Amino acid sequence: MVVLKGIPSILSPELLYALSKMGHGDELVLADANFPASSICACGPKEIRADGLGIPQLLEAVLRLLPLDTYVPSAAAVMDLVDSDKERGLAVPVWETYKLLLKRAEPISVTQNTFKFLLTFDTLLVDFCLHTDIYEVMERFAFYERAKKAYAVVATGETALYGNLILKKGVIPAELLE
Repeated sequence: MVVLKGIPSILSPELLYALSKMGHGDELVLADANFPASSICACGPKEIRADGLGIPQLLEAVLRLLPLDTYVPSAAAVMDLVDSDKERGLAVPVWETYKLLLKRAEPISVTQNTFKFLLTFDTLLVDFCLHTDIYEVMERFAFYERAKKAYAVVATGETALYGNLILKKGVIPAELLE
């Protein structure tokens, strides 16, 4: 536990260190309890343990510190369901939670895939956004391969099936640095 002003106390010193060492474009995997974190980390990423923590609470804390990449169509990715789970109609409610937290964390960026038109009528602000992906959905083994290239994998106690999430670090403009 870290006890510092402005730093969520659920973020471990190891995770804070990894977040600070990551550069633009580096990726962080928030892995559920079924994810082969140790095996994936044998290929290079740093393994950080966050046993007992759910990904939504950890995601909310991480997003208070980590800027998301605004130069890519999606700064986050989830693992797609395998065909048999799709066929039986398995729901993944945790994805809606991720979507909400990701939307809340970062304003929608203007990229080649996003068009933002702001119209102001007195005090009314209308924001029209086209083709904005909060996260991409990746095939299971493609997700594993991408995770092998991540900066770090945070092994959590998340029990939701298909709860894995990859975040791509963005930049903080100079005018926002303290």
